[in-house]
Amino acid sequence: MILSPPLLARWRASVSRTASAMRAVHIGVAGVALFIGVVASVVLVPDSRGAWGAGLAVLMVAIAAVDARRFIIPDELTAAALALGLVYAAVEDSQIWAQALAWSLLRGAVPALAFLAVRAGYRRWRGREGIGLGDVKLAAVAGVWLDWQTIPVAIEIAAVAALGAYVIMHFYFHRIVRPTTRLPFGLFLAPAIWIAWILDATLLLYLSAATF
Repeated sequence: MILSPPLLARWRASVSRTASAMRAVHIGVAGVALFIGVVASVVLVPDSRGAWGAGLAVLMVAIAAVDARRFIIPDELTAAALALGLVYAAVEDSQIWAQALAWSLLRGAVPALAFLAVRAGYRRWRGREGIGLGDVKLAAVAGVWLDWQTIPVAIEIAAVAALGAYVIMHFYFHRIVRPTTRLPFGLFLAPAIWIAWILDATLLLYLSAATF
């Protein structure tokens, strides 16, 4: 496939924004998170899926870093995570790759539509945006990578982490937190997707070992 100059320019801009955001957030924290994600994926999931999980970890750390700094999730990173997830689904179920892709796309559509409905409902109720379109697209990433049982797990982990961040800001840093205070939900949802994937993958390994 030949990439057009405009597409290459968008990718270069996305990489530049990611690097800038990671420096701004704290390169040490981002580096540690990236190291933990890659190593944990390979160690906890020692088969070929560990490499796929490492790729997911890299993209989720990048998304979290950008969203933490700029309150935006680059479409290029989301598209890369979606593409990687679809390839992962097809490779892991190569005997029924078409069916695997169809189920993966369906799982991606369901949480994305749910987030989109919440976004529209909140806008109609409060007259302002509550969930960004980047979060809607990231919900699709969760569906593509995770099983039906672990999709809500990822969302719950992200919601609890975001609520904890509000509490910490209010009580520890003594910051005034209002209902209109902006919070980059992608900062919490992106790592939660990887965590849920690890839980799902390690559980499958445990169940497989238990059958022998």
